Order: sequence, then structure tokens, then C-alpha cells
Amino acid sequence: MVDFLSFRDGEAATQEPTVTLESFQGQTNATAVRIEPGEDARELLPFLDRISLVEVNFPVFGDGRGYSVARILRENGYTGEIRAVGDVLVDQLPYMRRCGFDSFVPNVPFDADVVKASLERYEHVYQKTVDGRQPVWALRHG
Repeated sequence: MVDFLSFRDGEAATQEPTVTLESFQGQTNATAVRIEPGEDARELLPFLDRISLVEVNFPVFGDGRGYSVARILRENGYTGEIRAVGDVLVDQLPYMRRCGFDSFVPNVPFDADVVKASLERYEHVYQKTVDGRQPVWALRHG
């Protein structure tokens, strides 16, 4: 069973304790922040150069606001770790990866074989992604 999953190439996962977004804004030495649903990730944009980890909380699997957090950060040049924590399901992994998440701490551990199958299931994607994969329409019309 997998209780922590990371796709950071050759990098150890950040083990720093996270602080709330509100606490982060009042500190100059914090490098890891936790975003809760409804908080605006754009408040982090001026500080991207000093952040090593953004932890995005998913209190329930159906709350998709965290996907936008990852996408906003990646589209604005953030290259640090974005970690999904909480009620993360294995069937969400491919979509979360495409939005920019690169590590996961689910409430319930994943089965390693199911993770592998989930990530390898579809060769092509349809939407624009931040993970560098070309959508199928772009492949067709090169």
C-alpha cells in the first residue's frame, strides 16, 4: 500500500511543516504553505521564489477547487512541490498530475498496482495540460 506518492524527479520530498496561508503572509522565513478550499492561490504569486512546498487540502474528493490552485501556480512559473493531501482518490491521480500536482498524501493508502494502472490507462489527453503532454487535437493538426 502507498501512503505517500511522489513524482519529483530525483528530489526528496519536502518534509517541512506547512503553515496556513494567513500565517505565511505574516512570516519571512516560511517556505511551505497549506492552501485550504476557497483560499486564493494568487496570493502566493509574489513569493514563489521562496516556496518549496504548497500543500493543497482536499477535505472531500468532490471539491475540485484544489485543481485550480495547482494550475494557477504552475502557469505562473512555480516549479516547487505541489502536494495533494486528504480525500484524494486513485482515479483522480491522472487529472491531478495534468494540473501540476507532483506528490500525494491520501487519507486512505493507494494500492500500488491500481496507481500504475490508473496512470497508464490513457495514452492521450484531450485538454491542454501543464504537464507538457500534447492534447490529441494538437497531435492530429500538428
